[in-house]
Amino acid sequence: MDRNPSPPPPSQDEEEDGGVAGGDCIGSTVYSKHWLFGVLSGLIQIVSPENTKSSSDDEEQQMELDEEMENEICRVWDMSMDEDVALFLQEFNAPDIFMGVLAKSKCPRLREICVGILGNMTCFQEICVSISSDKNLGEVLLHCLYDSDPPTLLETSRYAFLFMDSIKLPTRESRKIDFNISFFTSISVLFSVVDLLVKVGEVVDKLFDLDEKLMLEWIRNGTSQALDQPQEDSEEQPVFRIVPCILEAAKQVRSENPEGLDVYMHILQLLTTVDDGIEAIVQCPDTGKDTWNLLFDLICHEFCQSDDPPIILQEQKTVLASVFSVLSAIYASQAEQEYLKIEKVDLPLIDSLIRVLQNMEHCQKKTENSAESNTEETKKSDLTQDDFHLKILKDISCEFLSNIFQALTKETVAQGLKEGQLSKEKCSSAFQNLLPFYSLVVSMGKCIGGSVS
Repeated sequence: MDRNPSPPPPSQDEEEDGGVAGGDCIGSTVYSKHWLFGVLSGLIQIVSPENTKSSSDDEEQQMELDEEMENEICRVWDMSMDEDVALFLQEFNAPDIFMGVLAKSKCPRLREICVGILGNMTCFQEICVSISSDKNLGEVLLHCLYDSDPPTLLETSRYAFLFMDSIKLPTRESRKIDFNISFFTSISVLFSVVDLLVKVGEVVDKLFDLDEKLMLEWIRNGTSQALDQPQEDSEEQPVFRIVPCILEAAKQVRSENPEGLDVYMHILQLLTTVDDGIEAIVQCPDTGKDTWNLLFDLICHEFCQSDDPPIILQEQKTVLASVFSVLSAIYASQAEQEYLKIEKVDLPLIDSLIRVLQNMEHCQKKTENSAESNTEETKKSDLTQDDFHLKILKDISCEFLSNIFQALTKETVAQGLKEGQLSKEKCSSAFQNLLPFYSLVVSMGKCIGGSVS
């Protein structure tokens, strides 16, 4: 069996009695406490000292999970999505049992299922708070990040993300992730597992968003390792550099998982919110060039293309905001680099930025029309959220476009008019969007000019 089956059906006796007896039910469900106790007792026996102390001949057997036990524990995995069941498992100290399995069992499938059950339980706030206070459980789960089994890594990453998403981590808790930094460097052996990469990205994204100091430590660790490590040791002790890791992961998820690409672009954007992060991108010419080339290719050949409908912007607004933000930071910090020469990048970027602003006008008009014909509060709330993300994208796009315009030469403008990247209609749209950002400056200039005259 590959994945979770349906919850356990009632037995024949239970059907004859009209269902499970009320005293044996878990909360308001029809799941049997007696049956669940039996499964948990079986788990305890698996990791009991007499079963774990076995000869080398039994090690291969320990890697396999009995089919009947797998079926039953998978049912518990499926059931644990129910809050009543999750609370009952917590009351019965099931997390301690799962922790014992993770610490002692050598069976990858069993470890995967146990982490998966804990992930389901973490979806509920009360349980998440309780689990967060158990230091031992946290240490065992973090140790699972070193597991070589991809499904177990996937469930561990999912658990970590759900945990951080359900409860605001104190700084001291998020720093426990720091010693697992080597996990990110070794993840390259699993790059074919796109789902795993997405989950790892979500965890790192959430960590960096919650704890800027931790993000700085990750950045500086890579920088210091690169500076301190002797050249002759470079092959034996690979240096952790976060930007190349993010770029490689983004390339892997690019075609198969757009949401995953959005996550990794946001991680890059978070790096640009601190000086050390920008330096990590641009201080090494190759890293800066690789970052620029990937993002530039996304803008020119993938996102918001000329033959795309304007409404596509609603799907791409968050990833576009991240990409433009990172490109803008690189553009402002490394204008002298060869890959940023005016004639090579400015006109394609201007074309893409203006198209985004034009499509944004279309989306905003459609949003306004929808708001007029819609009276439901929930949908109004969604429209407001859309407006918020579009506003962020507009602000970033206008700032980036303004910086490019300031660096344009007459020759580049003439070339743009000749090739079609610039036109009266496009320039008019661009200036209409830029004017609100500079109207105050223009007004002040007029006032100063008037007072001087």
